Amino acid sequence: MAKAELMNVVEGEVQVVAFKLRKEEYGFNILNVKEIKGLTDITRVPFASDFIKGVINLRGSVLPVIDLKKRLGLQDMEYTDDTRIVVVREDDLEVGMIVDAVTGVITLNGEHIDAAKAVDNENSRFITGVGKVEEDRLIILLNLEAIIGLADEIK
Repeated sequence: MAKAELMNVVEGEVQVVAFKLRKEEYGFNILNVKEIKGLTDITRVPFASDFIKGVINLRGSVLPVIDLKKRLGLQDMEYTDDTRIVVVREDDLEVGMIVDAVTGVITLNGEHIDAAKAVDNENSRFITGVGKVEEDRLIILLNLEAIIGLADEIK
């Protein structure tokens, strides 16, 4: 969800697909999520960025797969039976994202979304805001465009 999209949502509601990375909960706008699938064999690609795990065959199409924990600078964990690949689409680009577990689809009221203020460094471009679901449950909303925008990685 781009920052501009976040601003449009503040008056309404947004549905996000929520998932775990380590112990924290994150989310993507549901409009960007194409499907969620179990972990499958991933073919490594030589000379790819370290956060690109490789590619998979998805119904005859080659789909790049990003290790989302590596992309966000989080410590790695072993894959489990709950590990999933979330297939997302941003503009014309489809990418798979490896997450530790999908926790569900959540509707966030725009009033309960705060713009990302807690992080102020070069990686803050990956976060659009933090949504409050319950008294003690927060979901970090990710900027899909920045995460899969590989143009800045090629420099």
